[in-house]
Amino acid sequence: MAAPSYSAKDIEVLEGLEPVRKRPGMYIGGTDERALHHLFAEVLDNSMDEAVAGHATRIEVHLSEDGSLTVTDNGRGIPVDKHPKFKTKSALEVILTTLHAGGKFSNKAYATSGGLHGVGISVVNALTDELTVEVARDQTLYRQTYSKGLPTSKLKKVGAVTGRRGTSVTFHPDPEIFGPDLAFKPARIFRMTKSKAYLFGGVEMRWSCDKALLKENDQTPEKATLKFPGGLSDYLTSIVGERPTVTASLFSGNVRKEGGHGTVEWAIAWGGAGFQSPAGQMADGFTSSYCNTIPTPEGGTHEQGLRQAVTRGLRAYGEMANNKKAAQITAEDVFGTAAAVLSVFVSNPEFQGQTKDKLATAAATKLTDAAIRPAFDHWLADHPKEADKLLGHVIDQAEQRQRRRREKEVQRASAMKKLRLPGKLSDCTAKDRTGTEIFLVEGDSAGGSAKQARSRETQAVMPLKGKILNVASSTRDKIMANQEVMDIALALGVGLGRNFDLEDLRYDKVIIMTDADVDGAHIAALLMTLFFTEMPELVRAGNLYLAQPPLYRLSHGGKTVYALDEAQRDALREKEFAKNARVEVGRFKGLGEMNARDLKETTMDPATRQLARVKLPEEYEDATDLFGRLMGKKAEPRFAFIQENAAFAQEALDV
Repeated sequence: MAAPSYSAKDIEVLEGLEPVRKRPGMYIGGTDERALHHLFAEVLDNSMDEAVAGHATRIEVHLSEDGSLTVTDNGRGIPVDKHPKFKTKSALEVILTTLHAGGKFSNKAYATSGGLHGVGISVVNALTDELTVEVARDQTLYRQTYSKGLPTSKLKKVGAVTGRRGTSVTFHPDPEIFGPDLAFKPARIFRMTKSKAYLFGGVEMRWSCDKALLKENDQTPEKATLKFPGGLSDYLTSIVGERPTVTASLFSGNVRKEGGHGTVEWAIAWGGAGFQSPAGQMADGFTSSYCNTIPTPEGGTHEQGLRQAVTRGLRAYGEMANNKKAAQITAEDVFGTAAAVLSVFVSNPEFQGQTKDKLATAAATKLTDAAIRPAFDHWLADHPKEADKLLGHVIDQAEQRQRRRREKEVQRASAMKKLRLPGKLSDCTAKDRTGTEIFLVEGDSAGGSAKQARSRETQAVMPLKGKILNVASSTRDKIMANQEVMDIALALGVGLGRNFDLEDLRYDKVIIMTDADVDGAHIAALLMTLFFTEMPELVRAGNLYLAQPPLYRLSHGGKTVYALDEAQRDALREKEFAKNARVEVGRFKGLGEMNARDLKETTMDPATRQLARVKLPEEYEDATDLFGRLMGKKAEPRFAFIQENAAFAQEALDV
């Protein structure tokens, strides 16, 4: 079969906003419901930037029955004069049709802003089938329309207006990108709008929604005016409601520097259980953080500063009160039952990814710590009774944590094993081994994702440092001296070789989970060599498995499927999606690159994953000889095995 041609004509050059429509996941994180609502966030953030900069006092949001959204502000209005680098285009058209175009790359137009990548409004324009923008500047109204990233009309001067200024953007998501059934959810849009009003007390948010979109039992109002001068303090008060809290008053405050550089605002309440988080979920505790009014659901450096300031402050108060137990307090004890809201404004923030889920600005830790720590020290000193209650509550949390840890150690300790478990092992909490699993994971990065995705009760995670020792080509002394090999045996609760005892195995399933690439396969082979040569009874008993992480993710509209390889990818594309659908195909670089949600759904959740049980055919019941031939020092036995099985290998080739 001739190889396909590959020449200059095969090199695609995507111009304008074509890359956005071709790969929307790179810009808004996918084409699902979350990504759809991210379009609204991008448009709303532009108006909020005008408000935070002091140029707008009012933002209006309207959700229409046809599924379109309108965001209007009374700010300065997007410039409409000709752009100096594009003589035939207005600045408005450049902003809407060019990636990385905007007024936020320097501090001249905005001291702080949320949309720093310069792709927000242009990405929205690319992914909508209809977009209309109106600009009121200098008592004149201008209008221009777009579709799928391209202008469908010239910039028109509509006429004179009085008492109006600012920008209005009306847009409708393109069903070719998001599918015909995906639409904006009124409750979610209203919640996002309301949160912005809390985050900046100087802005008034006006919400409206066509009545036809509201269900009978929907708590979302048809119209509302939202303005909260108290900011985050008002926000947290609404979340806590009538629930009892440890302290009678919130710990809240703000530090606002001149010009808006380095502003920090916070509010914290401590309670028992049952807080309703901003996402609408019930939780014992939560921390909800924002940077430049952008939600950061995965936290980041600003949250690190908050936790650091409050934890150290409470420890210091305990030491002053001669309470020796205060030294054992950790951030987990302090924030485990806390409802905390944090908002920072910084210049040129650095986020992880275009969707800005996590703040990475290193200076934000010091900024937040420096703002909150002195205020917390004063709050504790000014409220001694409240401070004592809080200290006692947090010490109780610390003692409960330590008691749980001791109980877990006692419950799960093997009668024969008195050594401590490896420090890198994140153990599960189940009392016995029934239904428990341990994942042997390639690398700390993948281990971090696996820890977030696991079920803490039944699933343990142990990250490994790359390629472990090849035991088939190592001496006995070298095997026993290898820390990685001994840590695995220690985590499983069993010995090696003659000292192995299946009765001491601490988990029902031992699962090897490596990347779906050549290096991952090699690591899996080295681990299987360890089990077959040093713990063969574990394999014979059916306790060893291989995880099956996907290599591809295919998504269109609200539907997402996963493929293990290229063949399954192509088959799923034909089977699961319409013929002409614009299916977004993403390739996972490795387990460490997968977010916890994808890893859980595809590889770790027993309800949705696939596992391969490791076993040998009957002719290889004694695996020692086989693995000696395949993994030993001498190449000749491997060559002989390949020759013996060449026919099988040839049949398996995809040529």
